[in-house]
Amino acid sequence: MMKKNYNYTRRKLYLPEYGRHIHEMVDSLLEIEDRQERTRQAKAVIAVMGNLKPLLRDTADFKHKLWDHLFIMSDFQLDVDSPYPQPSRQDLTVRPQKLRYPQSRFIFKHYGKYTQQFVRTIASKSRRNHSTNEIIDLARYMRSKSYEYNNEHPNNEAIMRDIRIMAGDSSNIDLSAISTMRSDYRQNNTPRNPKSRKQQAHNNRKPQRTAQKNQARHNANK
Repeated sequence: MMKKNYNYTRRKLYLPEYGRHIHEMVDSLLEIEDRQERTRQAKAVIAVMGNLKPLLRDTADFKHKLWDHLFIMSDFQLDVDSPYPQPSRQDLTVRPQKLRYPQSRFIFKHYGKYTQQFVRTIASKSRRNHSTNEIIDLARYMRSKSYEYNNEHPNNEAIMRDIRIMAGDSSNIDLSAISTMRSDYRQNNTPRNPKSRKQQAHNNRKPQRTAQKNQARHNANK
């Protein structure tokens, strides 16, 4: 009876991208007692590993990475004369520092965080330093973002109210330019139906074809 050898019964591969045969070659290095011969065979394994990844030969420290991978596949038990410092398990298991997640809160989510920051930046300036174009561009951007979120265009009064809320009580923003903006935006939600247009054009051509057929029959009966 043939002995079945499934992968799930074998040991886990440390670097699966090299395959099981390379791991078995590395395991055979551990069985060589002569250090000089073991080092020579390790260099041969490094050459085979480099042939498996020819596109990475031009990268920096390519050989160094191959030697590191060799030690990793040996579970850091291989003792050879490496041209590079041998890595340790502790060097590769160092946990990165935890990144601080931003805890800043913004009032209106549909406008986004940067809109609120921009409003507060303008509010920190004096009335002479911020231009009318900045206020108008801000209002137009808020109107477009509100439409993306709520599928409706807010009027000028709603935009000015939201700016005052985001800017805070001590606001120096002159919002008179927003009151003169167009506020009657409408969106045509009627979907285009190309089939209806084709059907209408086909129906318009029907009377012409009928008239041409009747004229042809009349000329044939003469």
